[in-house]
Amino acid sequence: MAEQATRLRDFHDAALIVVDVQNDFCPGGSLAVPEGDQVVPVINKLAPLFPVVVATQDWHPPNHCSFRAQGGPWPPHCVQGSPGAELHPQLDRSHIVAYVKKGTRPEKDAYSGFEGTDDSGNPLAELLRQRGIKKVYVTGLATDYCVRATVLDALKEGFEVHAVADGMRAVNVKPGDGERALEEMRAAGAVVENSDAILAAAHAAPAPTARV
Repeated sequence: MAEQATRLRDFHDAALIVVDVQNDFCPGGSLAVPEGDQVVPVINKLAPLFPVVVATQDWHPPNHCSFRAQGGPWPPHCVQGSPGAELHPQLDRSHIVAYVKKGTRPEKDAYSGFEGTDDSGNPLAELLRQRGIKKVYVTGLATDYCVRATVLDALKEGFEVHAVADGMRAVNVKPGDGERALEEMRAAGAVVENSDAILAAAHAAPAPTARV
């Protein structure tokens, strides 16, 4: 029994970060990540465990510096107010307490969720600390870009970080980019694990109370 107790986790000071699960990054979108929509069921299963769930969104102006027309590497995507910038329709929003938008200025790119702010101008790190968060579990799109950057910045901010490998997908511009990103996260100090381990550890733990 004692051994079982050591495997249970306390999520009262933990947050789930959902990185850029937007239509343009899912199949049919302008910058689709292969199997990007397959992260949605994983995220929906995990979300009820957490008192704080934050969703980040690329939220680019039409002339954003990351777009090819402005000399950037990507096609236009997640343009402010467009259907492609909206969260995937099957993503359960009922547990999300904050939305963080990034890449909102034409001249500045932003991969990490920690470079974004909510509608009141609060940065992600501040939003988490205000709610007593010490641990973050990171999911979303894409493993080798915005998820990687968010995980590494979370570690720099002093959070305990768990990267949910089956809750993310990679672009893989170069074959193996996703696996290399996971190795980089692990080397930097993140715990890389699958959702099954998290769900098993949470079994029989008290349900969290949402913090808005």
